[in-house]
Amino acid sequence: MTHPFLDLAPLSAGRFAAIEDRVARLLGTRQDVVIMQGEALLPLEGAIRAAAGPGTVALNVITGPYGQTFGNWLRDCGATAHDLAVPFHTAVTAEQIRGALAEHPEIDFVSLVHAEAATGNTNPVAEIGEVVRAHGALFYLDAVASVGAEPVLPDAWGVDLCVIGAQKAMGGPAGVSAVSVSERAWARMAANPNAPRRSYLSLLDWKERWIDGGRTALLHAPAQLEMLALEACVERIEAEGLQTVMARHASAAAATRAGVLALGGLEPYVDEAKDAAPVATTLRTPPDVDASALVARALESDPALPLAAGGGALAGEMIRVNHYGPDATPGAVQGSLAALGAALAEKGLKVDLEAARRAAEEAWDRPTGPGLSPTDTGA
Repeated sequence: MTHPFLDLAPLSAGRFAAIEDRVARLLGTRQDVVIMQGEALLPLEGAIRAAAGPGTVALNVITGPYGQTFGNWLRDCGATAHDLAVPFHTAVTAEQIRGALAEHPEIDFVSLVHAEAATGNTNPVAEIGEVVRAHGALFYLDAVASVGAEPVLPDAWGVDLCVIGAQKAMGGPAGVSAVSVSERAWARMAANPNAPRRSYLSLLDWKERWIDGGRTALLHAPAQLEMLALEACVERIEAEGLQTVMARHASAAAATRAGVLALGGLEPYVDEAKDAAPVATTLRTPPDVDASALVARALESDPALPLAAGGGALAGEMIRVNHYGPDATPGAVQGSLAALGAALAEKGLKVDLEAARRAAEEAWDRPTGPGLSPTDTGA
C-alpha cells in the first residue's frame, strides 16, 4: 500500500535551508532564521532561556495569557522581570513602554506579544521598537498570531528575537515554527552560561552546528511532513501575495466588527478598533449569556465555523471569531454572524440579522487598517 504521506525521500539539508530562506524573505529580514522542529512554544521558550538568566533585567509586557507565560519563564531563568500589564481589552502604548524603561533604566530585555489571538488585541510594535532601540534593550517578539495577518518586520522594527508560527494567519502547519535572530541576540546567548546546549530547546545548537557549519548537516532528522507543509504554505502566500493575504485578514476583522455592531446582543471585546487584531475578533456576551453555551449552540448549525469561547476565566464571557488563514473569507464571517445571531435570538435577545449581513458586506472591501472599518471608530 502506498500513501502520499509515506515513503517519502529524506528531506535534504539543502531543501531545509531553502525553506528557511523563503521564511526569511517573508519576514523581509537579513537576520539568521532558524526553523525549529516543534510548535511555536519551542522557540518562544528556547529564545528566552537562551538570552535571559541571572543578571538579566526584563520588561515583560502582558496584554494576554502569553505575556503571563513569558514572565514565568524569565523568572524561572533567574531574571528579574518587571511586568507591565494592561487590560486585555486594550493595547499597550509606546509611551507606557517608555515610562517603564525610565522607571527601571537597568532593563536590558523587553518581551512583547504582537497580536494576542486569545484576547483579540494587537500592539503597535513599530512605535514600541523605536523606544526599545533607543533604550538599548534586547527586543523579543511573539509574532505567531500576527504573521500573515499584519506586517511583521523584524529588521525595520529592531526586533532581536522574532518568533513565528504558521498555524494561524499563514494557514500552515502547527508542528514547525521559526525564529529570526539578530547578531546582538546571538552574542547575548553565547555569553549566557545558562543558555541551553545539547538540548531540543537550544538555539545555540542550531547556530553552532547548523548555521556556522554552512547549513550542510542537520542536527537531527527533520519533521519532514511539517516542513513540506510549511514550504507549501509559504508557496501559497507567495502566489497570492503577502499584501493580499494581509488585506483579506484586515477585511475579515473589519467585516466582523461592523457586523457585530449592527447585529446587536454582542459587542467587541477590544474597545478601540485600532487596537483590534486582524487575525481574530473577540466578542463580549451580555452578563446573562454564557459564551461557551452560545458558541456550542451556534456550532450546531455548522461545526466548521471558526468560533470558539474564550479560554480559562474568559470562557463565560468571551467569544472568538478566528477568521484567520483559510477562514479569512466573507463566507466564514457571514456564517459566524448568522449562527451567533440565531443563537442569540433563541435566547430572546433582539438581533438584526439582515443589518449585520449588510454591514459586514459593506465593510469587507473598505477596511482602513488592521481591524478597522471606515464606519467604526470604536466599540
